[in-house]
Amino acid sequence: MPVSRLLSLESWKRWLWTIIRLTLIAGLSFVILYPILQKISTAIKDKTDLYSPIVVWIPKHYTLDNFMNAIRIMDYWETLLNTFTLSATTTVLTAISCALAGYGFARLKFKGSNLLFAGVILTILVPPTTILIPIYLNLKDFTLMGLIPLLSGKSVNLLNSYWPFILTSLTANSLKAGLYIFIFRQFFRGIPKEVEEAAYIDGAGVSSTFTRIMLPNAVPAIITTTLFSFVWQWNDSFFTTTYLTSSKVMSTQLSSLPYNLAIQLQGGDASKADPFYMSMVQDTGILLAILPLIIIYLFVQRYFVESIERTGIVG
Repeated sequence: MPVSRLLSLESWKRWLWTIIRLTLIAGLSFVILYPILQKISTAIKDKTDLYSPIVVWIPKHYTLDNFMNAIRIMDYWETLLNTFTLSATTTVLTAISCALAGYGFARLKFKGSNLLFAGVILTILVPPTTILIPIYLNLKDFTLMGLIPLLSGKSVNLLNSYWPFILTSLTANSLKAGLYIFIFRQFFRGIPKEVEEAAYIDGAGVSSTFTRIMLPNAVPAIITTTLFSFVWQWNDSFFTTTYLTSSKVMSTQLSSLPYNLAIQLQGGDASKADPFYMSMVQDTGILLAILPLIIIYLFVQRYFVESIERTGIVG
């Protein structure tokens, strides 16, 4: 086959791959950006534009009333602080506990370790709804293996507090903790054993080797797990609305936003409220909820992409 024909064939393959890749990227971008752009368009519309047949994407009457109503009803700034505090606390505790568990599974071989790690993988596969009721009942009547009733005479109700999230984070049993343990385990297994052995020869113990040698080398895994943990806790509505029914966090405030707005507008009779306008204000509240995450991502996107590549989650 002539060289010119081979070059032409390679050129066609490159062009074809470029077109396929561009099509895939455009499709994924559309799937991700379309709901956000639609919510932005809805949030800046006036109520009259909802019923105008000529208004689809670009509003005829621009307004910020939807943002003002959402901020007021959600008590946005206090809710933002509470949500950030909860997410940051659980993120730090989850990173510490999952790093310890991942290091133990990667380096400290003991009897039954493979069986325990199989249980960790099982927590990733099993839906959280299957264990919701037992966890809820345990938190409602928390006894700490019978010690609390022995000392005080009765159990403690941990619901409507941050304690369920703190305890599950401390014990590496929080939201998606099984995935974080798996990430740390895989990363620690990729570090050469000679590094640890050199530390042991120098007289370092297991704890000092972990804190001084392994953790500094595990920065990519730490960044990945902390970002995942923070975002998933921020967006969580399943456990948060179950354990914090009366607390002002994003999930509970968003779920009750249409009802609270209807009560205010209709003087206590929510049944007479306009459902389309309620949906408009709720879309605005969703934008306000994801805005802090977008701002955080703009600052950490470079570190996040690098960490994903080094932990081997993709590729």
